Amino acid sequence: MTTTATGPRVHHKPDEADRELLNQLQAGLAFVREPFAEVGSRIGMDEEEVLRRLTRLKEASIVRQLSAIFDTRALGYRSSLVAARYPADRLFEGADIVGGHPGVSHNYRRTHAFNLWYTLAVDPESRIGLEETMERLHAASGAESTRLLPTLKLYKINVQLDMTGSRPTDAKEEAPKPAPRRGDGVLPTDEDKRLILLLQRDLPVVSRPFDDWAEEAGMAPQALLDACQVFVDRAYMRRFAAVLNHRKAGFGANGMAVWKVPEDQLEEIGPRMAAFKAVSHCYKRPTYPDWPYSIFTMVHARSKEACEEAIAAIAEDTGITDPDRRAVLYSTYEFKKIRLLYFTPDYREWEDRALAGQPLPRWKH
Repeated sequence: MTTTATGPRVHHKPDEADRELLNQLQAGLAFVREPFAEVGSRIGMDEEEVLRRLTRLKEASIVRQLSAIFDTRALGYRSSLVAARYPADRLFEGADIVGGHPGVSHNYRRTHAFNLWYTLAVDPESRIGLEETMERLHAASGAESTRLLPTLKLYKINVQLDMTGSRPTDAKEEAPKPAPRRGDGVLPTDEDKRLILLLQRDLPVVSRPFDDWAEEAGMAPQALLDACQVFVDRAYMRRFAAVLNHRKAGFGANGMAVWKVPEDQLEEIGPRMAAFKAVSHCYKRPTYPDWPYSIFTMVHARSKEACEEAIAAIAEDTGITDPDRRAVLYSTYEFKKIRLLYFTPDYREWEDRALAGQPLPRWKH
């Protein structure tokens, strides 16, 4: 089970109604004046009860945040998964230096010789770019080896935990879904950026939360809601939804299953793996002499055993049953997990320090 360095929290065990609500909040809010009333209407719950339950779920840190989920690449950012290898006595210090970069949103210890895994993003105006940023983190943090593992093809990204437990381990999508869109190539305007700064904040738990934001932005509530829909239509935003704390929500295991798939089978195998509902992310990534795995699938479950069951079902379905052709890396420590913030000055400030040869900032968890 993943451990974290956090203080005492309110304890709350979600009941059946909470779990139904959490599923709906993960699916996304409608762009309407009273979004919580609309969510409640899906499951026969009035607005007052939705607000009461959501407040309690946030106090218990089961819901991390309720905000826009943006597509990093569509906004002009460059990003990648990064795998790094550290000596055991250097890992925690190295993770703090890595986590000090504002574009590192996820940073975990995993069960592999490459023992630190993080996501790294740089903004559209970066002066040193993604690769050099990684190299500077590699040197400053004392890594023995660092591998850039960008997405070469995205087959699926859809983090929605099944809180009701009604879904079978080997459940699949009823019909193949198209690969996610990654924007239309047109970068956000200054006005778009102003709204993105607003929409990436945590939504207030009140009856008409978008009204407060619209007033702050100096626009009519419906104009703000219309802008949200435009962002979705242009694939800047995937949805406006709740992000859960997996561990607090009862999903104590997350297995990153990686697979050796021949190049000529990728376009068959990738979508087949993505079709499993237990899979939240499915990507094609580059290989290296010391990293031969081309497809990555993320599985979140309530136990390691449940993860293994889901991964075994994928192996059986795709015929990749040889243990030498796959590996499963489990998260054993969460150094950093935040929502990536876009168009903030933090990126430039980090680069200012790096270019001046100053010590890099550290993440304080």
